[in-house]
Amino acid sequence: MAKAEDKCEIWAVDEEKVAKTKARLPSDETFMILAETFSALADSNRAKILHSLADQELCVCDVACVVGISESAISQHLRILRTLRLVKQRKEGRMMYYSLADEHIRQLLETCLDHSRHH
Repeated sequence: MAKAEDKCEIWAVDEEKVAKTKARLPSDETFMILAETFSALADSNRAKILHSLADQELCVCDVACVVGISESAISQHLRILRTLRLVKQRKEGRMMYYSLADEHIRQLLETCLDHSRHH
């Protein structure tokens, strides 16, 4: 239930502002992808994985050592991150290497970390 300080005391819609704002909204699909991305970042191990990959490519074993959880758990997290197109993989011989999918992921992570540090 909303508290009194969380809502207007009277109901008065500025139709021009509402219409203008609605026109600028991305599609529902875009917001679903955004929510999935933030959901992935909501897990501290996945956030650590992304941070670990921010400046370098690492194999699954290296990521497991950095994050401090089992290789099996890392593989599950990496599968989720790969499905969401946040990381990409490359196989070399018997080794599987991961890196961030693109610069946007690095920027998003840096922005979120900066925000976290200011609390």
